[in-house]
Amino acid sequence: MNVSTSSLFSQLLSLIDRSRFARLVKETGSERRTKGFASWDHFVAMLFCQLAQARSLREIDAGLSSCEGKLRHLGMKGAPGRSTLSYANAKRPAELFERLFHQLLGTVALHAPGKRFRFKSKLYSLDSSVIELCATMFDWAKFRATKGAAKLHLLLDHDGHLPCFAAITEGKVADVTIAQQLKLPKGSLVVMDRGYNDYRMFDRWTGEGVGFVTRLKKNALWASHEERPVKPGGNVLRDDKGQFFDFDASRRINTPFRRVTVWIEEKGEKMELLTNRFDLSAETIAEIYRQRWQIELFFKAIKQNLRIKTFVGTSANAVRIQIWTALIAMLLLKLLQFRSRIDWALSNLVALLRWNLFTHKDLWKWIDDPFLQPPDPPPDMMIQAELDGMQTY
Repeated sequence: MNVSTSSLFSQLLSLIDRSRFARLVKETGSERRTKGFASWDHFVAMLFCQLAQARSLREIDAGLSSCEGKLRHLGMKGAPGRSTLSYANAKRPAELFERLFHQLLGTVALHAPGKRFRFKSKLYSLDSSVIELCATMFDWAKFRATKGAAKLHLLLDHDGHLPCFAAITEGKVADVTIAQQLKLPKGSLVVMDRGYNDYRMFDRWTGEGVGFVTRLKKNALWASHEERPVKPGGNVLRDDKGQFFDFDASRRINTPFRRVTVWIEEKGEKMELLTNRFDLSAETIAEIYRQRWQIELFFKAIKQNLRIKTFVGTSANAVRIQIWTALIAMLLLKLLQFRSRIDWALSNLVALLRWNLFTHKDLWKWIDDPFLQPPDPPPDMMIQAELDGMQTY
């Protein structure tokens, strides 16, 4: 791609393999019943919604229409009308955007930084975030009697803090229901809060070679069998091995587990952690659980910097498309952070990119030096400027 004739937005889109995108279009049948509105044009419009912080279909239409002369560099035929985009959001399968997310993840993960812990296990965080919706407008999003909500479930890979699994459900779907469906790789280690406590699931994970760290519920029926040594003067108060009863089935789980009791100085209270990893120190187990907050930071970042709290469509399909596009945008932003020589704060990167989406600069030079490099006007603009100058004589 010739960067002198391409905007930052166009160069960002070039990171999407168009031939693989075309295969996804064919496999998902996303061109059917969309009134000639191309899947690529739809994706570009929704990515523009995220990166330009557009709050409505009108703003997407107006924003792209104002850049009509530059849209051909994006591979678009033109700016979509509001009704066209609304129809596509309702009818085009969100599976296209979901599969595009997983396809792009493979590319971005290659640039992720290395491990932060000495142990060899792949570390993941598992959590969900509720996205509140108006119950009357989003009547499909069941949550509470007077409230609607969708829920975004994520598995965060700590190598680069990338979302490697996502599921979008109604708000009433329990977190543990999603966890029970996960297929985690053997040897991996997942950290989560106590909302995911399911003793039979932990038993199964142990048999599959999957490690976990979580908080122990206060009503857990725990039977301690063996005390493990604890370093004096540290924040670890107790380290013991034991078993517990399945609270629902009232039967003993035969698999032995480990309980690590830690003193939290900031809160002035103790916290009981449960794990099936006996090879790691108690201090490492405590630090692993502390790293769970990385997924909280991810949810905060995506809600503050992208459009997943207000939606441009009310159908379940439209909401899923917008959330999947937000996750795709996060992958692209993460890739820029990985490849830049400066330490970008995500909020600064999003803001500067939004202001420069249609400026003509080399993207890879821009992320290293966003202020000093002057824009390169594309040839068609230079020719027009010369013609305008000639007309004054």
